[in-house]
Amino acid sequence: MTEFENSPNPSEPRVEPANASVNTNPPVSPTPAAASRGRWIVAGAAGVAIALFAMPLLLGGRSMSGDPKPAAGGSTACSAKTGPAKLDFTVKDMHGADVRLADYKGKVILLNYWATWCGPCKVEIPDLIALYDQYKDKGFVVLGVSQDDDPETLRTFASTFKMNYPVLVGRDHPDLIDAQGPLWGLPTTYLIARDGSICSRHLGPARKQDFEREITPLL
Repeated sequence: MTEFENSPNPSEPRVEPANASVNTNPPVSPTPAAASRGRWIVAGAAGVAIALFAMPLLLGGRSMSGDPKPAAGGSTACSAKTGPAKLDFTVKDMHGADVRLADYKGKVILLNYWATWCGPCKVEIPDLIALYDQYKDKGFVVLGVSQDDDPETLRTFASTFKMNYPVLVGRDHPDLIDAQGPLWGLPTTYLIARDGSICSRHLGPARKQDFEREITPLL
């Protein structure tokens, strides 16, 4: 996995069309998510070349399922559901408490895969904080799944960045890291509707207004 940091404008969102996959890594054998960071960062000239090759695809992409649309009866739904999110996991948060992802079904979930060492992740965290603060009372939650950080590192980082949403420890759960599909880079974010269906996937950091355009019809 690589972090999306080679873009000329890292604040621009990168989202991919339905069923599209962008592989910025050479083929490798699966390894546990708790393995060293070297699993995720493409080193040297080969990694740069791959990232440059993939960049036009990432910059030109769309939300994999399109914006949510009004449904019959005045409710809202994803315009093209890609199937249910896999939420049958119990993980520790950064404070050591058990968190059942399935308990959040019935809310609109922004599931954000990230890491403290990921520069582009830091770019979008203030917007995630603002989104959670603005919409948490309307049935919206942000879940930040750290890919390989230990709890102490997460607590220090979250305090520094004033993160107000649940931060989960993903390093011991490779099945959770890849549950919604293979991660080609960080951050990767899934928007999940109240019924548990995946509405969109964003590759790279997205702006508050782009997330908001997809979130508000689902609330």
